[in-house]
Amino acid sequence: MRVLIVDDEATIRRTTLLAVKSMGHEPFEAPTGSRALKLLDEEPCDVCFLDLKLANEDGLEVLGRLQKAFPEVAVVMFTAYATIATAVEAMRRGAFDFIPKPFTPDQIRQVLDKIGKTRRLEKKVQQLESQLAAEAPASEFVSGEASVQKTMEIAFKVAETPATVLILGPSGTGKSVLARELHQRSAQREASFVTVNCPSLSRELLESELFGHVKGAFTGAVTETFGKVAAADGGTLFLDEIGEMPLEIQPKLLRLLQEREYERVGEPKTRRAQVRVIAATNRTLAEEVKAGRFREDLFYRLNVITLSLPGLKDRPADLMALANSYLAFFAKRLGKTTMTYAPEVLAALTHYSWPGNLRELRNVVERAVILAKSTVVQLDELPDDFRLKTDASVAVGARVTLEELEAEHIKRVLAVSRNLDDAAKILGIDPATLYRKRQKLGLV
Repeated sequence: MRVLIVDDEATIRRTTLLAVKSMGHEPFEAPTGSRALKLLDEEPCDVCFLDLKLANEDGLEVLGRLQKAFPEVAVVMFTAYATIATAVEAMRRGAFDFIPKPFTPDQIRQVLDKIGKTRRLEKKVQQLESQLAAEAPASEFVSGEASVQKTMEIAFKVAETPATVLILGPSGTGKSVLARELHQRSAQREASFVTVNCPSLSRELLESELFGHVKGAFTGAVTETFGKVAAADGGTLFLDEIGEMPLEIQPKLLRLLQEREYERVGEPKTRRAQVRVIAATNRTLAEEVKAGRFREDLFYRLNVITLSLPGLKDRPADLMALANSYLAFFAKRLGKTTMTYAPEVLAALTHYSWPGNLRELRNVVERAVILAKSTVVQLDELPDDFRLKTDASVAVGARVTLEELEAEHIKRVLAVSRNLDDAAKILGIDPATLYRKRQKLGLV
């Protein structure tokens, strides 16, 4: 944390500064309340140690000005006049805590630890509120597909380490959901999970969003910001769609990954941050490197552990399990009773190609639950695309060959089965025969 020490005694400022610095924080000092307010206007801080009896100022009056101008700063009062009355008054006016003079480094450490813990809890609450706003069932992490099972096993094993992770996959496959799950299973779970959406901003704004900026660094920079790297310090920084990060910013990210160092825009001072980086992209980064749009050294630095999430059309064994999980989730959230799908809906869901992957499935099921007139989701409660595909599908009694009918039946059974053995039992054939038929149909 950045810690401002305000005291009119140079000896107190110096000894407190040394103590704070030895504890891993970044201290700076001011001899007067007026000077402190000016410093805070130029550069924010987390904590302010403020003397109650300054030479020509009343510490409680300075406290009031601090609280009004910088309410986010935790103010701790120093005083040689340690009475219950002054302590209560300082706390009543908004002080975080109160330390009597003379004090020990251990007292400084204790109050800084308490402030740090409070800040982490506040960030955790914000994080949980964000999660609740985008809540989803945990079914994405369970799979009947061997390749997805292996990916999840690797993911949850690497989650416990500080290793950089690169998540690959088409849009809507749950890359951000997996990134958040890795954070929740990591040693940094109590710290912040901070997301940066790389394609959403211009180069200048993205650099500022990542690393922060000083006042006046560019047009519109009327205040100072610390950036999301600082916000993620001690936690996880998730870089979504990193394949679209501008080339000009990539060397700065590489430096952060290699040396844990960075500078805010417009500031020569080097800062440090201990962040665990998880990146995701729907692009093939190796091809981006060949095309000159992505740095090769950054690619190799990110490519420590790579997790690939397939599209939903490549997860036929998971489709109905996910659809049922979403159905139960949204029915419960909307206060409806247990719901099921009509047979025609099951056929429509299994025949659809799902270009939007898990995100599209979630949206389709949520829409169906909202529109459902009973406990059974009907075909007319799905979007038009699904009804058209069902009308054109192969059906019993249609003018199709037995071979076409068999192929269609195998596809549908595979789509609703947990695994190959389960599908083989339903079809009444052994798994080896089913495997050969899948190969013939191009489903392997």
